[in-house]
Amino acid sequence: MRPVIIMLLLLFLTGVIQAQPVKKYGQLKVTGTKLVDKTGKPVVLRGMSFGWHNLWPRVYNAGAVKWLKDDWKCTVVRASMGIELNDSGYLKNPVSSANKIRTVVEASIKEDIYVIIDWHDHNIHLNEAKAFFAEMSKQYGKYPHVIYEIFNEPDYETWPEVKAYSEEVIKTIRAHDPDNIILVGSPRWDQDIHLPAADPIKGYDNLMYTVHFYAATHKQWLRDRTDEAIKKGLPVFISECAGMEATGDGPINDEEWKAWIDWMEAGAISWITWSVSDKNETCSVLKKSAASYGNWKENDLKESGIKARNFLRKYNADE
Repeated sequence: MRPVIIMLLLLFLTGVIQAQPVKKYGQLKVTGTKLVDKTGKPVVLRGMSFGWHNLWPRVYNAGAVKWLKDDWKCTVVRASMGIELNDSGYLKNPVSSANKIRTVVEASIKEDIYVIIDWHDHNIHLNEAKAFFAEMSKQYGKYPHVIYEIFNEPDYETWPEVKAYSEEVIKTIRAHDPDNIILVGSPRWDQDIHLPAADPIKGYDNLMYTVHFYAATHKQWLRDRTDEAIKKGLPVFISECAGMEATGDGPINDEEWKAWIDWMEAGAISWITWSVSDKNETCSVLKKSAASYGNWKENDLKESGIKARNFLRKYNADE
């Protein structure tokens, strides 16, 4: 075979592997404070979170997942199952809610990207969470694509309350899935990361703890707090973030958003941007005119969408 043909074949195969994150990284695990791949090398996942499934069900489809992988270069997506709010939430409609999540999970497996199954709640619903995660881990635990986020953002619960809840849900997942990553929330909307750092969950492997930031509100103080938690040995995953205020609205603070991204990249910390939705707010990346199934042009995206897409394409292309 001629050298030029061999080179072209190698380039093609490299491109194929690059476009298949799970094939490239394989079974993830936690070593020390780092998320690492099948070879033990630190890995950074970068991607998008879908908005609440019960508010924006139209984007919970295979086409949107494929577009986020192919065009936005996401290596991970987050399926955010709304628990409360309305009649379409999990508490009142568990079957339909779980099926929406399955659609995104199965599309992610097909596209060979990682997927976070997010229990998008602000309150403790232990029995319902255990039933849901028993179902999900039994069905999908054999796939290395799956990551479980068991409590999106505890708000006013204490860390002992969140810890006790989390230990019960982790035990339920581990009965079916011994090794996929589990993400654990912390009080005050995932800002009090110092609390689990002082009293982490013990007896289980492959746990990480979530921090959420909105750059116009959460600045250097939260990066410093998270650095201290990591120094104490706590593995951190940024499962929700964006550039505007914590309300999800208001102007984007470009300087702080870039400071956060530089900090995450320097620390090899994975990050997910909020959110694939079309609400009239800064953090929703889509305009109302955007199609449900992807194929979004620049004029279908709001400012946050254009910037998030640019960040993802830049940093994931560097892998």
